[in-house]
Amino acid sequence: MSSNETVIVEKPNNVSPPPSNEENGETTAKRTPFYQKSWFQSIFSSVIAVVIGLILGLIIMIATRPDVAFSKFPILLGQWITTTGRRGLGRWLELVPPLLMCGLGVGLSFKAGLFNIGASGQYTVGLFFAYLVGMFGGPLGNFQWIVAILAGALGGLIWGFFPGFFKATFRINEVITSIMFNYIGMYMVDSVIVNSASLYNSARGRAQTINLNAMTNTLGLEKVFPGSNVDATFFIAIATAIIMWIIISKTTFGFELKAAGANRDASRYSGINEKKSIILTMAISGLLCGLGGAFFILKKDSVGTGIEYLPDNVIQSAGFNGIVVALLGNSHPIGTIFSTFFITFLNRGGYYIQPEFKEELANIIIAVIIYFSAFSAQIGNYVIGFRKRRQRKKAIRLAIETGDGDFESDLPDVEESEASDYFDEGGSK
Repeated sequence: MSSNETVIVEKPNNVSPPPSNEENGETTAKRTPFYQKSWFQSIFSSVIAVVIGLILGLIIMIATRPDVAFSKFPILLGQWITTTGRRGLGRWLELVPPLLMCGLGVGLSFKAGLFNIGASGQYTVGLFFAYLVGMFGGPLGNFQWIVAILAGALGGLIWGFFPGFFKATFRINEVITSIMFNYIGMYMVDSVIVNSASLYNSARGRAQTINLNAMTNTLGLEKVFPGSNVDATFFIAIATAIIMWIIISKTTFGFELKAAGANRDASRYSGINEKKSIILTMAISGLLCGLGGAFFILKKDSVGTGIEYLPDNVIQSAGFNGIVVALLGNSHPIGTIFSTFFITFLNRGGYYIQPEFKEELANIIIAVIIYFSAFSAQIGNYVIGFRKRRQRKKAIRLAIETGDGDFESDLPDVEESEASDYFDEGGSK
């Protein structure tokens, strides 16, 4: 054959196409139903806890004052907004920043498999550091409130560092050390204030109020929500939550944190520095709680003056409430935003059901929500699993009736215990 000749190769007509995945015995992965996805299960679990808490609250109202229970319950759930208007809305929103910070701090520790029950102590120490700058930082001028906020963050970071250090270095349970640091922080702060003439107002039995320059800038929000004290900390808190979501979801530190929380031994064997992760997590958790304390003490009160801190040797409840919003928000920063809005909303509703009911009724409902939030995920998984079992049984029954011998390929994995509900030993229905 010469080099100038062209060889033409004809494509045979009897060539069959390659076998499909189904002919090879391969099946395409089915799309996961939405009710089996983690985001739905998290929301569903929280909703269960909230509904149970509200039902119990209504039962208590009926048991104590049946004549007004059904008229006051809608007020508890938000009817008060229609009567209080923008002022009531502002009084609600001003409660959000301190609690949101505590919720973010506790939730961060949960993500790492740690339990920062010392949020109240970190909140108190952060409050105290911010208070000192508010009292003596006059030369800072218009920057005083900003420096005070940063000081509060530093105070919380220091107080969160110690439990993390003891956990990482000496393997001391962080629950024990953080509880102890709650009391150490509270007694230390109260003792310093009471024994300082420049900090304590003995006539009123309270701490002196901070300088006006140290109070957080309102950004003109007092005109939008007249009669309330919404200020810049509201936007700072929301922005912090978004930043924490980015850190947890998109950074190496966030991955290491979640890996340590999921399986500490596996994360250690994979090369993650466990000690560094523990210390950093607890320190940042304390920083966030300290910010919450700073946001509280730098806020104006209802008459436009500074908040008067009461050194009464009682641990601040904000840290424990942070556990509530962290659990209800499933330790997710964005979920914690919504759970904080809900808890503070319920607190304001408790204020407006007086005098027929005590304001503490809202706290009872919140306490029930805490209790059920602790194991609502298990309840949610049981309900979702019950639905899956019903769907499997229905599919098996339909396959038997239609004589479809290949019905198992269309089902999720069916356990023998489930199949035995439909077949006897001979294989008949």
